[in-house]
Amino acid sequence: MLSKWIVIGFCCAGVPALFAQSKAAPAADWPMYNRDLASTRYSPLTQINTANVTKLTQAWAYRLQPEDKALTSSSPAEIFQEITPIVVNGVLYTPAGNRVVALDPETGKELWRYELKTGLASQRGLAYWPGDRNNPPRVIFTTGHKMVGLNANTGKIDPGFGREGEVDLEVAYAGAPTIYKNLILLGTNFYGPGERHINPALDQAGGQRGDTHAYDARTGKQLWEFHTIPRPGELGNDTWGNDSWKNRTGNNVWSFALTVDEQRGILYLPVSEPGANFYGGDRPGNNLFGDSVVALDAETGRMKWFFQTVHHELWDYNLPPAPGLVDIVKDGKKIPALAQVGKIGYMFILDRTTGKPVFGVEERPVAQGDVPGEHYSPTQPIPVKPPPIARVSFTKDDLVRAADTTPEHAQACQEWYDKWQPYNAGPYTPWPYHAEGADTKPAINFPGLDGGVNWGGTATDPKLGYVFLATKDSPGTGWMEKNPKYTPGNTEGLVEYVRGGPRGFGFNAPVKDASGRTVANLPCFRPPWGRLIAVNANTGDFAWQVPLGLVESLPEGKQLAGSANSAGPIVTAGGLVFVGATRDARLRAFDSKTGKELWVTKLPYTSTAVPITYQGKNGKQYVAIIAASGAPQNGAPKDSQSLVVYSLP
Repeated sequence: MLSKWIVIGFCCAGVPALFAQSKAAPAADWPMYNRDLASTRYSPLTQINTANVTKLTQAWAYRLQPEDKALTSSSPAEIFQEITPIVVNGVLYTPAGNRVVALDPETGKELWRYELKTGLASQRGLAYWPGDRNNPPRVIFTTGHKMVGLNANTGKIDPGFGREGEVDLEVAYAGAPTIYKNLILLGTNFYGPGERHINPALDQAGGQRGDTHAYDARTGKQLWEFHTIPRPGELGNDTWGNDSWKNRTGNNVWSFALTVDEQRGILYLPVSEPGANFYGGDRPGNNLFGDSVVALDAETGRMKWFFQTVHHELWDYNLPPAPGLVDIVKDGKKIPALAQVGKIGYMFILDRTTGKPVFGVEERPVAQGDVPGEHYSPTQPIPVKPPPIARVSFTKDDLVRAADTTPEHAQACQEWYDKWQPYNAGPYTPWPYHAEGADTKPAINFPGLDGGVNWGGTATDPKLGYVFLATKDSPGTGWMEKNPKYTPGNTEGLVEYVRGGPRGFGFNAPVKDASGRTVANLPCFRPPWGRLIAVNANTGDFAWQVPLGLVESLPEGKQLAGSANSAGPIVTAGGLVFVGATRDARLRAFDSKTGKELWVTKLPYTSTAVPITYQGKNGKQYVAIIAASGAPQNGAPKDSQSLVVYSLP
């Protein structure tokens, strides 16, 4: 393992030749987390289409909870809720808590299982490497600070990978490894399944690195490392004033999978923000490569270009998902592009060979704050097109009304607003400084640290040129206070102001039933609170947008208010967009051209996972999704978190 004190630069010497060539995935398969390296989540299958999708019925289900033991975690939902399986050569592979299993994709029959002696397999996904002359095909996954290789045919440890089937990782990664040629590409999460989540904002002193790594798929040997916080002599180091790059946690790439332009051999990193998330007085400057899309030569790790979406992060507006690649036509010219989204409420459409915006990005002045010692960027990059994909500002006129929800809810929201008088100065509203005893008005920020497009990311139809995304508004409200645990001269890097986020007040109010019982706490701004959007990448305009999800605690006629969501959609050549994601425990299919909802089914649990579609050996097309979040829904029994699969009769 490389010492954390060695300056590696952008790559390591001696990278072996990469002789394996990637091939287009067979139409029947869903061979990786985002289906292809371009992260399109586009399936060419057409058997299920707009004319017959209403006939979909459940074909089979596989219970994720082990039959003979309980899993050690704060909740089963943490173990299962974000998993997306893969299907390769007629076999479905998926993590399942402390197991990895191979299933018959037509029946759900277990073909083999591998059970970890300790810990849990990734709660997000795994990867398949096809093997070579000297090595069998492998299923590769992460668990905590280890990467494991299994023989894909037998489910047994492959001793030729790493040290007896295991590779030690410098920093844990909970996503699905990305396989490109004979490379395994990994981001960084700082935590693993079953381990305590280490908040970067609370762990500055630890200096956990957010670097991205590549490993040899044959041997498990580390090949290169890219420093997402540049070291002295590396491009971007001068954006960390006062040597604040030292021992700095953050700038990790926690995307559930990575994106590669196979034709050009370019890897794209959606880099997160530095710690502490909401305070940056100790790190003056733009803090590259925080909140940036970074393009690397996939085989060497050398940087080709970068584009920063947020300067000097103070809002936790990072880039959870990998970008989706799409070729567009603008002014008669074909442009190889990518679409990057995140919590920021914007979509950046960039030329993927240069990083230059296709429709323009303007550095616009933004409001400045008053937290003592803080550094504020005077401008932030705002795309000219597309329009904001989530709410990015708020005025009193945006308060919810009785016609939207209920009179009682609207009144409670009005009372909240009158009491706190929150202020919003548009995108990137700064958190105000609250001195003890002062009459401080809290800021309200949209789309919020859990808003916009979270890790669910996008799906892209290359024929339509549409990029589909599920988005939500989840505002943050509050202010910054002095940290009571701060000690002057503290050498461990603790910041003087509240770490882990400003003091928050929430922006919800109760909804009550006829008996006066509170049945929900709903947002105080006008719906829809969640949407499914199609962006025409050729023009930068919305092709359509619709509310996504029911709020069943509202009266009839008002329930289509849009539900909070995190997961993302997929799209098929059959003209369909499939998406779960919503809190109402449904899986839906929409017409990809119009946004019309064509089919919906109830799930046993809420699904916060990306669905897949594949074709079985019997010639039938299937749609599958993990339903595992929260409490049982729609009459389902407890511990029935499942992989649920649908097909035509």
